[in-house]
Amino acid sequence: MNDYDLLVVGSANADLVIGVERRPGPGETVLGSDLSVHPGGKGANQAVAAARLGARTALLARVGDDAHGRLLLDSQRSAGVDAAGVLSGGAPTGVALITVDPSGDNSIVVSPGANARLSPADIRDASDLLRASRVVSAQLEIPLETVGEVVAGMAPGSRFVLNPSPPVPLPAGILAACDPLIVNEHEARVVLGASVGDGGDDPAEWARALLALGPRSVVITLGARGALVADGRTTTLVPSVRVRAVDTTGAGDAFTAALAWRLGAGESLAGAAAYAVRVGAAAVTKEGAQVSFPTAAEVASLTAAAAEPPARSERSVRTPERGVSG
Repeated sequence: MNDYDLLVVGSANADLVIGVERRPGPGETVLGSDLSVHPGGKGANQAVAAARLGARTALLARVGDDAHGRLLLDSQRSAGVDAAGVLSGGAPTGVALITVDPSGDNSIVVSPGANARLSPADIRDASDLLRASRVVSAQLEIPLETVGEVVAGMAPGSRFVLNPSPPVPLPAGILAACDPLIVNEHEARVVLGASVGDGGDDPAEWARALLALGPRSVVITLGARGALVADGRTTTLVPSVRVRAVDTTGAGDAFTAALAWRLGAGESLAGAAAYAVRVGAAAVTKEGAQVSFPTAAEVASLTAAAAEPPARSERSVRTPERGVSG
């Protein structure tokens, strides 16, 4: 029996967030809101999101021996995440500089810090943690060679989920393990090594091109149109959920965590994606990353509300498309 429903291997950052009326152009200065500091990072976000939904979750990451690192550890523990795999030291904790505009859209610059020191040796030292996990989820705010070691060290029968963000071309060994590979349009373009537009405007064509690279399944997030899932046998479009978006920071991480957890619980790819869309939608209705992640009860409430006709002030969520770290 697996000790964990989900092991997240990835980054842990302190989010430094400023609200702006509009993002500055080159050479321009704009005034923003007061600075707020939140726990974030794609890996830490996914772990908290899954734990808040009820998954038995562990995090394997690296933080600095500093105040930001302590903030992140406290956040993981308070959410119910097993943080025994979080290593400390080697560099300052990673930091994400985030601006959020009035529509809820954001721009992010990440200083990796200790995340860049999460090494293949660290993964080998955590082999017991990998073997105890039903599903392992990773992102690319840690070294690519470290992600490769994760794939090599997974237990037989466990499932690997990858959101290649920030995107880079992926080696065949990592691609072959993905089940699924989760990308938005920009990430798909980088992984494919060509403009998505070369394949027309049909996401199903993008999915076929990605599957040809070797992953066992693919999820393409499509903003207001929802998400498309494909496994080589079937292709399904999962519709979006309409809410009033406040802040999209971390919402893509909530989507990925929910999808990974539900797959480990035995749901189909389409069913897991449908649940993940609702989780991502709930996350954008609040400010911040981890503090915005919903409980299972909150997702159920959103599902019930989505059955009602939307109010005029609502708009389609762009959440899954963002796939952003916070």
